[in-house]
Amino acid sequence: MHARRTGQASRGRARSGGGAAVGIVTRVNGPLVEVEDLAGAAMFELILLGPNKLPGEIVTLRGGRATVQAYEYTGGLAPGDRADRGGIPVSALLGPHLLGGVYDGLLRPLTRAGPWLDPAAPALTSTGRTWRFTPLVEQGRKVAAGTAIGRVDDAGSLAYLVLSPAGEVTAIRQAGRYGHDDAVAVVGGTEVRLSRRRPVRSALPYASRLEELVPLTTGQRVVDLLLPVCLGGTAAVPGGFGTGKTVLLQQIAKWCDADVVVYIGCGERGNEMADVVAELAELTDPRTGGRLSERTVVIANTSNMPMMAREAGIYTGATVAEHFRDMGYAAVVIADSTSRWAEARREFASRSAAIPAEEGYPADLASALAAFYERAGRVTTLGGATGSVTIIGAVSPPGGDLTEPVTAQTERFVRTLWALDRDLAYARHYPAISWRESFSRDAGALTAGAPEDAARCARVGRLLAEADRLTALAELVGAGSLPARERVGLLAGRLLREGFLQQSALSPLDAYCRPERTVLIADALLMVLTRCQELVEQGVPVASIEDRDFSPVLRAKEAPEEEIAARRDTVLNELETLR
Repeated sequence: MHARRTGQASRGRARSGGGAAVGIVTRVNGPLVEVEDLAGAAMFELILLGPNKLPGEIVTLRGGRATVQAYEYTGGLAPGDRADRGGIPVSALLGPHLLGGVYDGLLRPLTRAGPWLDPAAPALTSTGRTWRFTPLVEQGRKVAAGTAIGRVDDAGSLAYLVLSPAGEVTAIRQAGRYGHDDAVAVVGGTEVRLSRRRPVRSALPYASRLEELVPLTTGQRVVDLLLPVCLGGTAAVPGGFGTGKTVLLQQIAKWCDADVVVYIGCGERGNEMADVVAELAELTDPRTGGRLSERTVVIANTSNMPMMAREAGIYTGATVAEHFRDMGYAAVVIADSTSRWAEARREFASRSAAIPAEEGYPADLASALAAFYERAGRVTTLGGATGSVTIIGAVSPPGGDLTEPVTAQTERFVRTLWALDRDLAYARHYPAISWRESFSRDAGALTAGAPEDAARCARVGRLLAEADRLTALAELVGAGSLPARERVGLLAGRLLREGFLQQSALSPLDAYCRPERTVLIADALLMVLTRCQELVEQGVPVASIEDRDFSPVLRAKEAPEEEIAARRDTVLNELETLR
């Protein structure tokens, strides 16, 4: 990550007497700036502060006095400096440059960025980069809103579609190379450019939501079998420090079957963010054969970057995902973590003298969380395509306290919860998802049309729950004191944990597990456990069953698919010798 936002801005005094377009800074308190003489300004309008034109957003208006939250370090900004109205809400530049890029919370490129980032993104315009545009409609055609009138094929591993407003195509450019700000068509009297600016705090429109549920395959067995999330769904990953939130989210970003991944580093450590960017650049995309970074957008607002840009970052990420959703793609937003976003809101609320609620968080925390997760969904776009935005947010509760406000409120609004367990993490069980404290409200609907899948999921869940109950009992009376059938239940829990739920992110065969492979491994283990139960009922001593070598089936997860059945049969044949 580039070091930036350092040094102090030189002071410049506003010589104008105020007016509607130019105000005067009267107070600076960290990211909170008070400005006077802004007659005619509107809520959430962009304000450019001081000689360096630091971007800010109006959050409170009292006549001509405005309270502005600044999105840059305000060192050097002083009372008397000028404040210019931007005339638009805080917006992000959406265009063919997005895929493969790394941006800050306002979607300004970090590549080749200097100590200050201009709101107009000069790092993009100064490169002189052009893209190959191919028209998809002819002049004179009437199109509906959201219709793809052109395509850009060299903007990443996906075709970037140029969408239009409703109206008649009165002009359209021929195939060729154009810059991001070039007009490539005129539709209904409106110029259509390769890039456009959109406000980040309001959701992009769509035609309708779709009711049918389609699973999002993540490649993580515990998720795909027991705790699935659907395309257009929402999931939260709460867990204390060191429980593996970032590793799990990175694995999902690498392996999920979404078309576009928007990874938001929200207040996390800079070295972790740098590792994510480096790995995405090196990892081969299993879908396209290119680099995974070519269909990824990284928004990096690490802990050393301005606090309020971190707060805006998750809205920017959702806007980017909606932009690709409108092209008919399945987009996944991964926010790591929403706790740091909530802390930014709390810090600003304390500076602005807002009435605090529980643990000092602002009273609108619940509604803000709900509004963010509400932007997920699988929809029919304005152009008639099917697209989706899936939101997965990490939660970092202080001290691992899952009852703190951010975690508790998040659980109210998400459809899936992957709660991470400290004991599993310290036992090197990855992913450390607790099957006891987690849930998926869509699991039943996703398996409703597949009785075999529903039965498999239900049986694995029952065996794990029974094993947890028996483990607590065995700690009191000893495993040897339990009846034979219950000792087999303990064996079932161990085999499922080690042979199915646990995955190695470093194993080429085990880091990602296709749904078909997941079924093969689960069925092999369940078949072995069924045979163990039958042998106990036939009077075979349980100790002799426990002494068998189950390693062939335990290591099936790291074997090629064609060997899984053979490994299962090896264990079954050894069990048959006990009859």
